[in-house]
Amino acid sequence: MKFPSLLLFLLPFASLAQQQVPTARPNQLKRPASVATAPALSLQQAIAEALQHNYGILLSRQDEQIAQNNVTRGNAGQLPNINANLTRTFNNNNITSTVGDNAPRVINGGTSNLLNSNVTLGWTLFDGFGMFIAYDRLKTLRQQQQQITRATVEETVESVTNAYYDVVRQAGKITSLEEALKIGQARIDLTQAQVDVGVSAKVEVLTARVDYNADRSLFLQQQQALAAAKITLNNLLGRTPRQDFEPSDSLTVTRDLREDVVTTGIKANNPRLAQARLGVDVATYDRRLVTASRFPQIGLVTGYGINRNINNAQFITLPTGPVLSTSINNTVGLNYGITASVPIFNGFNIRRQEQNARVVEEQSKLSLAQTDLQLDADAATAFAQYQNFIQLLDLEETNIQLARQNVDIALERYRLGLLTPLALREAQRNQLDAETRLLDIRYSAKQAETALRRLSGDLVRAAQ
Repeated sequence: MKFPSLLLFLLPFASLAQQQVPTARPNQLKRPASVATAPALSLQQAIAEALQHNYGILLSRQDEQIAQNNVTRGNAGQLPNINANLTRTFNNNNITSTVGDNAPRVINGGTSNLLNSNVTLGWTLFDGFGMFIAYDRLKTLRQQQQQITRATVEETVESVTNAYYDVVRQAGKITSLEEALKIGQARIDLTQAQVDVGVSAKVEVLTARVDYNADRSLFLQQQQALAAAKITLNNLLGRTPRQDFEPSDSLTVTRDLREDVVTTGIKANNPRLAQARLGVDVATYDRRLVTASRFPQIGLVTGYGINRNINNAQFITLPTGPVLSTSINNTVGLNYGITASVPIFNGFNIRRQEQNARVVEEQSKLSLAQTDLQLDADAATAFAQYQNFIQLLDLEETNIQLARQNVDIALERYRLGLLTPLALREAQRNQLDAETRLLDIRYSAKQAETALRRLSGDLVRAAQ
């Protein structure tokens, strides 16, 4: 049979096969009618939930509250200490008293009781300005913890953003595999129709089914990958792992980030860099506190007390001789004074502490320089990746259009009997690979963009 005659023979068959091609197998690709549709979740909603429920953020905010509570003048030693004291003691004694050559006088069960109560006040007036240095140090520690909390928030938002778009990526791969399964099913139906009219061998149908099952296996594996990505995001949001949702935002990449703007943002807004700068200030305050301990310590002390002593075993001398009696002594009054302490020698410990404080201060400066350099390196790496992924993204977005057109043409040629099953399968695999590469590159570019925004301190503002 000549080729034109064969083509005319296959045209009615191709039209019939095209009408019989199902879009998908409902029991394999579609959600059952009894299963409720998962609620939509946008990136902003995910970030809002993370800010409220993420445990890392909640713990960091608790640390910030502790640092805030510590900023008091009393904690810095600027306020007086006032104490109220009360002591009450009772005695029951056997007493033997001998006066001169007289016979001993014995008292069995002699009782007495003592009541002592007072209110005391101690107030440091001068300690080498250490109390003022301590107060400034507490405020700096509060600012440092605020920067730690801010860094935790931004790093968590970055993790949430990456996890959210990973769900979008995995869902996109599900869509690509669904399309591949539709094409595979169309190939099975077309091949079976060819076998029915005797123009193709049964082995072609078996091969088509093997390829379809391979794609079905990939589809099931991808469903598991999507479920794992959703569990990861739910964990970051402080939700139950199996809570289902559907991402409502698409995976889009900003293409106009500039390296100089990112670098400027790091110097001005990066919380880790600000935390390191405040660490230098804290180390400086620690050194100044040690120096302040060399100065005299001057304080004010005062108190008001009541002292009452009742003694039921007291001998008094009368003209007729000693007589057992009871004595009561009351003392009420105010006392006050000034205390001063001057450190003269303590085994050179202050000098040792000053030396160590200077070393810690130098370490904090080195840590600041290291953090600055590391952030510059991270920004340079992320920006290089960002630029490379943008170029790859442009290439893959063009390539996917070609791959899709190639599959459409290949499938049509296969319907007409002008293409082998192997060539159709190759076109189908090329499209699936191109879809996967595009999703992966787009996700990687978004990761680099998110990292740059986080480094420049702009991520939370951009997400809001």
